[in-house]
Amino acid sequence: MSRIASTVPPDGAEIPTRHRLSPATGTKIPSHFAHCFGCGDLHPTGLHLVAHVGEGVDITAEFTVTENHQGAPGLAHGGLLSLAFDESLGKLMWLLRAPAVTARLETDFIKPVPIGQTLYISARITGQMNRKVYTEAVGRLGGQDGEIAVRASALFVIVPMQHFIDNMPKEYHEYIKANPEVLAFVDPEFEINP
Repeated sequence: MSRIASTVPPDGAEIPTRHRLSPATGTKIPSHFAHCFGCGDLHPTGLHLVAHVGEGVDITAEFTVTENHQGAPGLAHGGLLSLAFDESLGKLMWLLRAPAVTARLETDFIKPVPIGQTLYISARITGQMNRKVYTEAVGRLGGQDGEIAVRASALFVIVPMQHFIDNMPKEYHEYIKANPEVLAFVDPEFEINP
């Protein structure tokens, strides 16, 4: 019998506390990689999603849908909206200071998101059990209290930082050595062996 990954925390999962070195409440969470399509400033057509730390194990994020993000004429592509939630939910890992990968992402599309509109995302950790971190988010139009357009939940698995280094294309190793500033998560204080 195979196990199906769920985004719902199992019995016994606990809400984790923020790491003592996590970014302070209200601060902008840096892009983990400057060329990231989701949050990188250097990606020419990316989302340029910006996230800020909340009070607990939560964040807020936003991005404005441009013509580069269309699926149907004038509307955000559904896969791109899923990307925005993957990015937002992934930024919660900065609060734990733990590198992680997305194991499962579920997205519910409630309303179309037109180009020119900003999607306001609120995300939070709903539980953790060992290396599994459970998360959920909503995206609203018209402000943080606007109508809900998208809901999402995800399961992340904490991995050693070596996972990313081992799976990086060889040509990027030299690029990163020459341009270390493009990787915000290369931090000597970062816990790389959870």
